Amino acid sequence: MRVVALGGGHGLAATLRALRRITDDVTAIVAVSDDGGSSGRLREEFDVVPPGDLRMALAALCGDDTWGRTWSRVVQHRFAGTGELAGHSLGNLLITALWEETGDIVTGLDWVGALLGAHGRVLPVATEPLQVVADVVGLHPEDPTLVERVVGQVQVATTRGQVVGLRIEPETTLACPAAVEAIADAEAIMLGPGSWFTSVLAPLQVRGIGRAVVESGGRVVVVLNLAAQPGETSGFSPERHLEVLAARMPELRVDTVLADPGLVADVDALTSAAAMLGASLTLAPVASRDGSPRHDVDLLASALGGILAS
Repeated sequence: MRVVALGGGHGLAATLRALRRITDDVTAIVAVSDDGGSSGRLREEFDVVPPGDLRMALAALCGDDTWGRTWSRVVQHRFAGTGELAGHSLGNLLITALWEETGDIVTGLDWVGALLGAHGRVLPVATEPLQVVADVVGLHPEDPTLVERVVGQVQVATTRGQVVGLRIEPETTLACPAAVEAIADAEAIMLGPGSWFTSVLAPLQVRGIGRAVVESGGRVVVVLNLAAQPGETSGFSPERHLEVLAARMPELRVDTVLADPGLVADVDALTSAAAMLGASLTLAPVASRDGSPRHDVDLLASALGGILAS
């Protein structure tokens, strides 16, 4: 089955690790709005899309053999010390180098994927760096209704206020053509888990991406987070995540919402929220057994395999 997964960060990586266990045709379409850490530094110095989330997706698609495990660890290696390389990820440097060598973002990523033996393809949501911009309320105690513009993925992800508006700048930026083609050709499209505004919703705001998902004939599956993220989704219930998705993407129709039953306080409310998107709710244990708010890859693969086979 041809499956596309949209997003970024650790949430997308978990989905990709699960998907490569159940299909050999996976395409990751990755957010390019990160402005912090090694990615932010390379973005500013070389005027490239931030490579960090792309690197994590490539590492997640590495195989479970010796080659795959070794290269997954190598590209994730982060330099220590206090010099100019401190904090940089080796994979970020490798990706940036191959972009310079090939002169093309997609070709460079394909080269890295071939080197790693990645079980799938990684594409950027756009081929130029983007900025997440949010309208936020609740930042000023004297006037909690005052709307303030918050710029940058890091700032939006850690905001103390409530996000009431979200957009991508430059707004004229077009989606990567290969990404749009992959969505149109997909038999299933995965959204989530991940930072709800900056990793899940933001890529859908890129011109051409949201429309491609809406018009795709593929099944759309939403994998819910296991916990609210401090900052952008503080206090969010599982159903609140779906309500925000429906408000931002009113034309979107979802087939299945996947959630862990142990973390759903009100099944009826979540079922109703899923129905707003046209979706049925599937409850399956997918949380890590150590109690942390992370998805267990094997359990997630089992749940997704059942959904896609039904």
